[in-house]
Amino acid sequence: MFDPFKDCETSGYLRNKFAEKDPQIVQELEHQLFRASLDEAITHLAKRRGALRYEDFLAAHRILFEGFYPWAGQDRAATAPEIAVTKAGTWFCHPAHAQLAVHEGLRIGSDKRLLRQRPGEVMGLFAYGHPFLDGNGRTMLVVHTELCHRAGFCIEWHRTNKSDYLTALSAEIATPGKGILDAYLLPVVGESQERQAWGGMIGGLPGRDGNGVDDAVAGNYRDAEVSEQYREFERRRGYRIEPAADDGAGSV
Repeated sequence: MFDPFKDCETSGYLRNKFAEKDPQIVQELEHQLFRASLDEAITHLAKRRGALRYEDFLAAHRILFEGFYPWAGQDRAATAPEIAVTKAGTWFCHPAHAQLAVHEGLRIGSDKRLLRQRPGEVMGLFAYGHPFLDGNGRTMLVVHTELCHRAGFCIEWHRTNKSDYLTALSAEIATPGKGILDAYLLPVVGESQERQAWGGMIGGLPGRDGNGVDDAVAGNYRDAEVSEQYREFERRRGYRIEPAADDGAGSV
């Protein structure tokens, strides 16, 4: 079980408010709370004027998961700043760069023309950023749906297959900018749906966080071997993001 805090036996999975350790019960509780809070998160994003920002991404996670996780709405830079997180051979970005990756996804996603062409690239950037210890997939889904709505279309998620989607998403993270996830999502683009319908459209979807494979702690970035493995993954990705002047973050 994913245990970056190393206290699952005493505090439950990721220090959840119920100190629950059973993976099946954790999954069920998470999804129940997600569905119960979904309308509030949708309303919050809908009220935001102008382009969505990283703070809105954090707020959506807080609303969706604050009933279960005391750290909901806090990113990995705050909760696990030195921990390298992987899943099935895919490395997520350094916690210090999560904001930068998500910001780039939001930047592209705020341009209606670009988002229509590159919905998968936006989702891939959100996924690579992986800001949270849990709940990334569902938070990404809600934010991405809001961006698509503003651009006048939707992804018809009920027409996707979870396993195929996750395979394309993993490939997108590893080799971004090649259009891999775009090619998967563009055939299931549909007409925009009113926000009132989103609860039924995405609330009943199986979690998009993973395919039964847990996140894993690859180690501490202070470890030279861990750091080198991460840098090698970055070199293979070959996708460079330059920060905006007001971001206050480094490139990734």
